[in-house]
Amino acid sequence: MSTEVRVPTLGESVTEATVATWFKQPGDTVAADEMLCELETDKVTVEVPAPAAGTLGEIVAPEGETVSVDALLATITEGAAKPAAGKAKAARPDAAPQAAQDIAVMVPTLGESVAEATVSTWFKAQGDHVERDEILCELETDKVSVEVPAPAAGTLGAILAAEGTTVAAGGQLATLVAGEGVAASPTPKPAAAPAPTTGKDIEHAPSAKKLMAEKGLSPDAVTGSGRDGRIMKEDVMRAAEAPKPAPRPAAEPPKPAPDAARAPIPAEDAAREERVRMTRLRQTIARRLKDAQNSAAMLTTYNEIDMSGVMALRKEYKDLFEKKHGVKLGFMSFFTKACCHALAEVPEVNAEIDGTDIVYKQFVHMGIAVGTPSGLVVPVLRNAHAMGFAEIEKRIAELGIRARDGKLSMAEMQGGTFTISNGGVYGSLMSSPILNPPQSGILGMHKIQDRPVVVAGQIVIRPMMYLALSYDHRIVDGKGAVTFLVRVKEALEDPRRLLMDL
Repeated sequence: MSTEVRVPTLGESVTEATVATWFKQPGDTVAADEMLCELETDKVTVEVPAPAAGTLGEIVAPEGETVSVDALLATITEGAAKPAAGKAKAARPDAAPQAAQDIAVMVPTLGESVAEATVSTWFKAQGDHVERDEILCELETDKVSVEVPAPAAGTLGAILAAEGTTVAAGGQLATLVAGEGVAASPTPKPAAAPAPTTGKDIEHAPSAKKLMAEKGLSPDAVTGSGRDGRIMKEDVMRAAEAPKPAPRPAAEPPKPAPDAARAPIPAEDAAREERVRMTRLRQTIARRLKDAQNSAAMLTTYNEIDMSGVMALRKEYKDLFEKKHGVKLGFMSFFTKACCHALAEVPEVNAEIDGTDIVYKQFVHMGIAVGTPSGLVVPVLRNAHAMGFAEIEKRIAELGIRARDGKLSMAEMQGGTFTISNGGVYGSLMSSPILNPPQSGILGMHKIQDRPVVVAGQIVIRPMMYLALSYDHRIVDGKGAVTFLVRVKEALEDPRRLLMDL
């Protein structure tokens, strides 16, 4: 019996999509609900699962084709799987009782608007035995690191994308020989003269390069354990923990390609420079921040707040709060609630420009900027406007840990409507934050510092904080920006206003 695979409902007002990637080919065995292909619309990416178990038959809509809702994509022959024509393999005299099966290890879905990644580290080599879901390699995109698990137990075959290679979403990384009794059989290497150990032509692992840059280590200070003396991430970690050797004269580095933006420098200075390639995350941060300056009419307005009220309330209830909710009461929940309150009154700060339209958000997905060893990331608290203090603190703590460990998913960093950046944790007294496009506003928090202020005609010492709101002047007028900042100030200087929605 044959089952049709059709285009699912794509969402309100979306009538067509493009077939982006087929994960299965005609003749492949598929299980019920296993992902067959991925469709891309102008708004979202949609995965199409198998409606039944069986063998994938004819693919009616190939990759790149535009299809409408309910259009036929492919057919599935239900029942026992049949090998695809031309894919049958000749039997070998020494074959195991159960035939081996070649499985393609593919680049997983990388997230909305992410089309490629760099192979950072292979944890397994050709011929290694692997278990199902064991991590084979790690990919680095311009936003997050993605681990690729083994789709089945077996032996890792040919590695098609070496470390440092840029791969497209849906591309093939390697092959996996699955099936019982499959022995590891790495491709034999012809005898050759020993490889030179100078290290000049060895391409070290990208993850090792990144870690060396973070630790301030040069390749000469690390002993590589990889093939031909290649430096791996573990080697750098060992070198960082080992006692520092006596300093040696710096070797003459290879001359970099000429860069018109760099001024000429003396040769003795060039010998003391170190050139490290930017990570994809850092490249993206640089590009997006520059794009924000180039595309938006960015302006910043400032105010200051007396933190006495928040600090007194926090001191009074922090022990009871932690005892009941299992999380500490910090300042971020107060600022998040205050911003949600202000955004409801000044909705243009929570809006974005789409062509000649202004899109007003009836919700608040609050971005919280987090500094990590790899760079700045902005995980999102979805529907922050509907959260209480405890839920906000718990979610911020979870996202902060995942951000520092590099475990954030793409979904956790997309869709923000407004952002809070806390430079005060690093000691910043005042700064002008840069917008996170396409958002129209970002609030900068800063260091709390005791300063003399005038209250009721008297000079008193109060814990003060400067606030900065950067906004897109194309959509937010000065009056709206100042009103927003004043509402945040009022809510924080008298936190009871938050409880009464004033």
